[in-house]
Amino acid sequence: MTATLTRATLVPELVVADLATSLRFWVDLIGFRIAYDRPENRFAYLDRDGAQVMLDQYNPSARHWLTGPMDRPLGRGINLQIEVAAVEPILGRLDAAAWPLFMAVEDAWYRAGAIEVGQRQFLVQDPDGYLLRLGAKLGERPVAATAP
Repeated sequence: MTATLTRATLVPELVVADLATSLRFWVDLIGFRIAYDRPENRFAYLDRDGAQVMLDQYNPSARHWLTGPMDRPLGRGINLQIEVAAVEPILGRLDAAAWPLFMAVEDAWYRAGAIEVGQRQFLVQDPDGYLLRLGAKLGERPVAATAP
């Protein structure tokens, strides 16, 4: 592990079909960096400004904590929200690679108590079907008053 990496307190570990293919997506297109890896185990720990994920290539003879069959798309029912400074550079790399979006970019506002929190966001699936929601902050605003 590099000395400059502060490990997050929640880090998903994704079982992937092919680590090299996944790294091309996560590093080259999404902008993560390899914080450390274990090539002999086909494992990589990735970081992008504090957002962290572990990628572990599936090996039927290795120890994996699987709760069911590895049917695609993987990760059904979950999306990994990743905060970024701006979505446009990532969208540009995805477009250049002809990588399809799951949901086009949008500006969305979500109520959080007495305020709404805004983010420009889009969704994309990684090579194994894991769903990523990348978003850049738009700011906060008061919740609009509603009629009784």
